[in-house]
Amino acid sequence: MNLEEMMKAGVYFGHDARKWNPKMAPYISAKRTYISAKRKGIHITNLTRTARFLSEACDLVFDAASSGKEFLIVGTKKKAAYSVARAAIKARCHFVNKKWLGGMLTNWSTTERRLQKFRDLRMEQKTGRLNRLHKKRDAAVMKRQLSGLQRYLGGIKYMTGLPDIVIILDQHEEYKALRECITLGIPTICLIDTNGDPDLADISIPANSVGISSIRLILKKLVFAICEGHSSYIRNP
Repeated sequence: MNLEEMMKAGVYFGHDARKWNPKMAPYISAKRTYISAKRKGIHITNLTRTARFLSEACDLVFDAASSGKEFLIVGTKKKAAYSVARAAIKARCHFVNKKWLGGMLTNWSTTERRLQKFRDLRMEQKTGRLNRLHKKRDAAVMKRQLSGLQRYLGGIKYMTGLPDIVIILDQHEEYKALRECITLGIPTICLIDTNGDPDLADISIPANSVGISSIRLILKKLVFAICEGHSSYIRNP
């Protein structure tokens, strides 16, 4: 793990020092005050600890991918949505990048029904059946349904069961997803800022979970490890 690369990506920027979680003390190296009125008194993450836990996470996903395990990447922040989708597609992972629907994992039977409905509508669209409906109103309703399902379930349309590992890009933003994983006992890798709780995920990576450059760098490292693991699985199934 290249510390200089992490510095350039702003991985070390923490959260407002007034809103920090004392559990994060071992992962904080200092407090830095900015002249800008918008950024006064933020914590600085210890990049040595970040590199250590990121390395552990990469080892975990490599081993899992080498065994043919399934991954789900969750990151619903608007500015990170494209990066999440791009990284997940590259690594052949499932993803949620728009909105986490409550019960998506804990109420899997309902999610499966929604996915089946989504697949059926996609098939009707491909075959042109939607355009051949006699009532324009019915066609419009079904197209709206398809659009909504694509928006929220498009990233998991090929998921046939619960994922083996879930990668969460912001503990606070994706807390509902994290709680569902904890309830089901699904291993999690979580990006946490200095206001997070490092005890909730199986591997917590202390890092800037707000800056897009930081998120992209963490994703890049994890995706590379997953891709390498997939290559190993293909060679030695």
